[in-house]
Amino acid sequence: MAESIMSEQARYITNEQGERVGVLLDLETYNRLTQVSSVDTECLIGLGQAELLALAESMLAPAAQARLDGLLARNAESQLSDEELAELDRLLAQTDHLTLLKTRARYTLQSLEKLTQAS
Repeated sequence: MAESIMSEQARYITNEQGERVGVLLDLETYNRLTQVSSVDTECLIGLGQAELLALAESMLAPAAQARLDGLLARNAESQLSDEELAELDRLLAQTDHLTLLKTRARYTLQSLEKLTQAS
């Protein structure tokens, strides 16, 4: 395998066709990357930037949002059955989970940006 230097912090290992197949990092960069992923449990690991952006901008499905809006309006007038109250609780919990994931995706993107700027 041939080795080509792409920056001061990283060296890429390429195969005979010139495709990158590995990377060698300087110790400081390696330590920074491993500290963020192992210490900061709020970061979402294993997702690329495009996936993180999609998650950060995601929304409740339109049908679920419409149902939630309707249930909230009827709940304000105390017109929900027990089954509808349970459905409202499930939709609110789903919205809370989605909001948390979106926040973690944004946080991960910010953390990755800081690492990139520090490099």
